[in-house]
Amino acid sequence: MSNLVTQPDSRGHFGPYGGMYVPETLMAPLQELAEQYGKARRDPSFRKELAYYLKEFVGRPTPLFLAERLSEELGGIRCFLKREDLCHTGAHKINNSMGQVLLARRMGKKRIIAETGAGQHGVATATVSAMFGLECVIYMGKVDMERQALNVSRMRRLGAQVVAVTAGQQTLKEAISEAMRDWVTNVRSTHYIIGSALGAHPYPMMVRDFQSVIGREARAQCLRQTGRLPHGLVACVGGGSNAIGLFHPFLKDRGVQMIGVEAGGEGIRAGRHAARFAQGKLGILQGTKTFVLQDRHGQIMLTHSVSAGLDYAAVGPEHSRLRDLGRVEYAYATDRQAMDGVNTLCRLEGVLPALETAHAIGYLLHHPRRFKKGQIVVVNLSGRGDKDVQQMEAWDAAHAASGRSAAS
Repeated sequence: MSNLVTQPDSRGHFGPYGGMYVPETLMAPLQELAEQYGKARRDPSFRKELAYYLKEFVGRPTPLFLAERLSEELGGIRCFLKREDLCHTGAHKINNSMGQVLLARRMGKKRIIAETGAGQHGVATATVSAMFGLECVIYMGKVDMERQALNVSRMRRLGAQVVAVTAGQQTLKEAISEAMRDWVTNVRSTHYIIGSALGAHPYPMMVRDFQSVIGREARAQCLRQTGRLPHGLVACVGGGSNAIGLFHPFLKDRGVQMIGVEAGGEGIRAGRHAARFAQGKLGILQGTKTFVLQDRHGQIMLTHSVSAGLDYAAVGPEHSRLRDLGRVEYAYATDRQAMDGVNTLCRLEGVLPALETAHAIGYLLHHPRRFKKGQIVVVNLSGRGDKDVQQMEAWDAAHAASGRSAAS
């Protein structure tokens, strides 16, 4: 593990961010979880078991693929794709779900709950729960269930109960709230597998550690394939698990630039995006202190993204700390730029990316001078886009109709 100041302190703070801002009933379970995780991460048998399942079940290591035609389109950089879309279940989410389910079994928990936005974390959690014979309940906003119907079907086929959340905006924030209410009620028998590097301590640290396999592999693969470290790393940022998983093993390598790409939605105006660093401010949401989209009265603002997985009002606390330190640059891509990313990667490389991942590709397409010709850039291809096909078709149809209206 890195010894940078981005390691949380004993109270779970990354500088001013993070912590445990939860009801009193959850303080003891979180402290127990932190203690049990601390023991597990030092236990060679736990690490060996996790490595076994990541290799034999998840399919690691994932390839680091030189996308030659995309590289040419991007002005001659050498663009490598870290192919997390080739993991079992189709995204990076299973790295964390596998680690946490092994921890849950170690703690004697018989029931697993999770939240999900785009559905990939829900599918990954349902998968590992089925594998180990554990009861599984997934909370998902009703809006997200409609736009991610394929993943809802997958979760149910795997034996999970999928609970529609109809409060508020009916997306990820509300799904997390419902999962936390369940956990408060059933904490003795239940482990809550949070899907991103957010929430109360120890989740941001724990999820980051489980996802850091991405960056460790990418680092070794890049050295082996090119003889040097990359000049840049690019990843989309919702809560931030795929990005922190790629970035963390490179934090000490000062020559490696890092860019996290948030959801710019329809542009940076209130309620039409999810770019926390573009318009957010310090606040507390669902257990952690971090950058949050909120109004002047502290009320959580509405968010929007074509991508269900990036449509969240807060960002993981370690990302906030890395931004303060100037170690990672945070930018955003709009819905339209993300769709450009989808279409370009499909056309040039025969790869259908998730809408989340497409924000990273879209950012590079629309900032062609961000890296120089010949420089090595690794993009984390965090998931595949099968789940998003209907959403993509709807977006195309809506914008074709608006184009016709404008023309007339």
